[in-house]
Amino acid sequence: MYYVKKKMEIAGCHRLNLPYESKCTNLHGHNWVVTVYCKAKELDANGMVVDFKHIKDRIHDYLDHGNFNELLPFNPTAENIAHWICGQVPHCYKVEVEESSNNSTIYVKDEDGSDCGFSQKG
Repeated sequence: MYYVKKKMEIAGCHRLNLPYESKCTNLHGHNWVVTVYCKAKELDANGMVVDFKHIKDRIHDYLDHGNFNELLPFNPTAENIAHWICGQVPHCYKVEVEESSNNSTIYVKDEDGSDCGFSQKG
């Protein structure tokens, strides 16, 4: 089995849609640190699991300096963002999203690969 990991920093803002009082319902930003984990039993024709540039293009370049409420079709919690990212990258099985040094989430795809249901908006 081959494993790759791509870590990137993404500047972006969001506001959470919550049914209770919270400062997070106001538009605010983070310097998100996103780590994408991919694996494959066989390498592709280029000798890769997935090209690091393709991960950057698909995730960083789409989200960086954006308003996640406008770019994503769901309430942009760190948990939902991690789940969405997993569905955007071939061979991805795990994503860690850190919105600050004290707050992070990890999403791990089911063994059968059936649990990455978000699609990109737009």
